[in-house]
Amino acid sequence: MPKKVALSDMDSEVQSRLLIPIPDPFAKSYDDKDLTEKQIQKRDEDWKIVSDGWDEYKETLLNKKERDAAFERIARKHGIAKIKIKRIFTRFWIRGLNKNALLPDYIYSGGKGKERELSVDVKVGRPRKYTSTKQGINITDDVKKQFDYVVKKYYRKKEQLSLTDTYEYLLREFYSDKYDEGEGLKYKIWDDSRIPTYHQFYYWFKKLEDPQLDFQLRHSQKEFELKHRPILSNSTIETDGPGTRFQVDATIADVYLVSSFDRNLIIGRPIVYGVIDVYSRLLTGIYVGLEGPSWVGAMMALDNMVTDKVTFCATYEIEIDESQWPAKHLPEIIIADRGEFEGYSVESLINNFNVKIENTSPYRGDLKGIIERQFRTINGKIKRKTPGAIQKEYRERGDRDYRLDASLNLEEFTKIVIYLVLHHNQKIIEKYPLEKEMIVEQLTATPINLWNWGIANKKGRLQTVSNQNILRLNLLPKGRARITRAGIKFKGLAYGSEKALNEQWYLKMKNQSIEVVFDPRSMNQIYIPHSDGQNFDICYLLDTSEQYKGDFLEEIEFYQQLLQETKRQETNKQVESTVNTDAAIESIIKQATKQKKEAPIQPVSKSEKLKDIRVNRQAEKLVNREVEKFDLTEKLKSQPAQVVEFIKKETPLTTQKSSSRLMDKLRKKRDEQFGKYD
Repeated sequence: MPKKVALSDMDSEVQSRLLIPIPDPFAKSYDDKDLTEKQIQKRDEDWKIVSDGWDEYKETLLNKKERDAAFERIARKHGIAKIKIKRIFTRFWIRGLNKNALLPDYIYSGGKGKERELSVDVKVGRPRKYTSTKQGINITDDVKKQFDYVVKKYYRKKEQLSLTDTYEYLLREFYSDKYDEGEGLKYKIWDDSRIPTYHQFYYWFKKLEDPQLDFQLRHSQKEFELKHRPILSNSTIETDGPGTRFQVDATIADVYLVSSFDRNLIIGRPIVYGVIDVYSRLLTGIYVGLEGPSWVGAMMALDNMVTDKVTFCATYEIEIDESQWPAKHLPEIIIADRGEFEGYSVESLINNFNVKIENTSPYRGDLKGIIERQFRTINGKIKRKTPGAIQKEYRERGDRDYRLDASLNLEEFTKIVIYLVLHHNQKIIEKYPLEKEMIVEQLTATPINLWNWGIANKKGRLQTVSNQNILRLNLLPKGRARITRAGIKFKGLAYGSEKALNEQWYLKMKNQSIEVVFDPRSMNQIYIPHSDGQNFDICYLLDTSEQYKGDFLEEIEFYQQLLQETKRQETNKQVESTVNTDAAIESIIKQATKQKKEAPIQPVSKSEKLKDIRVNRQAEKLVNREVEKFDLTEKLKSQPAQVVEFIKKETPLTTQKSSSRLMDKLRKKRDEQFGKYD
C-alpha cells in the first residue's frame, strides 16, 4: 500500500544510501497484437475500475486511514468483492500506474520451461489414434538417457545415419527381445504400448539437440567453420586504411594452355597468384605461371606487389598510366595459406621490413574470402571466353575434349589476366560498407577510388621499397652451406666466393656451415646475406660443378638421385665381381699349393735353395723371352717333318758347375715347352 513520506526524509536516506536506485522489475513493453483476447479483455475490465476509482478517490486512496472505506465504495459501485478491488489497485500501484500494469500473468502459468515429474503408471499426452492400443509410455529420465545414448553412439558419427535409423537402433537396443534363428541373431520389437513412438523420440531430440555439435561430429569442425558458422562481421572492419592487410592466394586457372614454341603442344593449366588489399579491394600484385602453388609462386606474386605496374604492363605491350594501377607497396600484414608461407623466408620479411605474416588454418579459404571471391570472378570470365577452358557441366559422352581447343600460350593468357585486373580495379563493389565520410563526399565504391580516398584520409600503412633486389634477397629460400677445401658446398654443388678466398675461409672456417640464399630456378650462383639484411655476397659455380650450369634445382636433384640409383644398381654387381675374383684367386693358390706338395722333393738344402734364386730367375727370364718375343714374319703352316737321329755327344766335364746348372734348367724348360716331360 502507498504511504506518505516527507521529501526531505527521502533525500537524506538516498544520500546516506539507505535507499539505492534499482531497475524497475515490472517495466515491460507489450504490443496488443502479441496479447491474447483473454488478456486484453481482463486488462480492460480492471482498467475501467481503476480509472474510475483513481479519478474519484485519489486523495482518499492515498490516505491510510480512509483507504479501506474507499475500497468499499468502489466495490459496491462495480458489484465485486472488496478484496478483489484491493488486489487490482495493488497491482496498479506496484507495476507502474499504467494500463498494462493490470495484465494477468498468464506467461508464468503452466510451469513453462519446467519439466513435469512423470510416473510410469499414468500416461500423459493425447491418446494414440492409429494403433491397436491407446496407451503408450511416458518419457521419463531413464528413457531420455536411452535417447541420449543412441544419439551419441549412432547419430553423431561420420557415417551420418539418419534420425530414423537412430530410432531403429534405439528399439533394437532397449525395446526388443533377442533370439537365435539358425546361425543368426534376430530381434523381436515389443508391442506399441511398451515402446516410445518416433514422434516422441523426435520431439525430445529437437528439444535437447545441439546443432553445432551434431554438425561437427557428423561432418567436421573445418566444414562447420567454412560453411555453417555465423557470419557476423566482414574483413573490412579489421582494417583502417589501405595497406593494413593484404590477402594472398593461388588458384589453378580453368583453362589449358599451349607451348610458346609449338602451339600443338598442350602444357596444362597455369597457376594464378593474386594479392589484394582488404580495405579497398585493389589487386596489388599478380603472378601467372607454372610455379606452384608453392613458395616460388608466392614469392613471384610478392615481388610483383612492389613492382611499378606501368613498367610491368609495358613488358606485355599494355600501356597504362600510374592512376590505373597505383599499387607498388608493402603492407603491414599479409594473410596467406599455411602451405606457402609457413617457413621459407618469412622471418626475413618480418625482421627486415616489419611485415607481419598471418597464416590461415588449413582448409579455411573463407578466411581469405575477398581474394577467393575475385578468383571466382576471374575464372568465370575466362571460362566463358577462352578456348581450352574447362566446361565439365556441358560435356557429354562423345563430345569433343575441350583440352584439344587450347590455343593461348602463357604470355597471351597473362595479358588477359592483366586486362581483367585493370577492369576489376575500376569496377563498382556491390555491398561495400561505405563510411559516412565517403557517403558525404559521394564516393563511388571502386577499388581505385577507395584506395586513393584511404591514402588521403586514413592512416599510412603502405611501405615503398627503394631496392627491389633487397626485397628479393629476403624473399628467396634459405639453406645451409658448408665450407670445405673444395669450395662452398651446397646441394651437392661447389661454389666459390671472392670474399671467401680473400679472407681464407677455406683454411680458417673449414667444415663450418653458413646461411645462404638461393633461387631454385637458377643454381648458377648463391648469395650470402649480410647480418643487416640489406647487402649480400655472390658465390659462383666452380668448374668442378660446371656440368650443372643453367639447371634448375629440381633437375640437379634429379641427376643426383639418378646417380645414386645407378650406384645402388651397380653395388650388387660390384660385390658379385669381388666375390668371384676372390674365389678365382683362392682357386689358383689352392691348385699351386697342391702341385707344390705333389712335386718330387729334391735332396737340396735350404741354403742351396736360397742361393739359386738368381740362377732360377735368369733361367725363367730366358724362357719367358722366347714366349714373349715379337715375331712379325708370316708364319707358315706347319708340315710333318722327317725325324733325323743324331749321335749324342758327351758333355765335357770341364763345364763350370754354375753354367751346368743353368744349362740343365734351360734344357729342362725347353723340353717341357716341347712336350718331352709330362
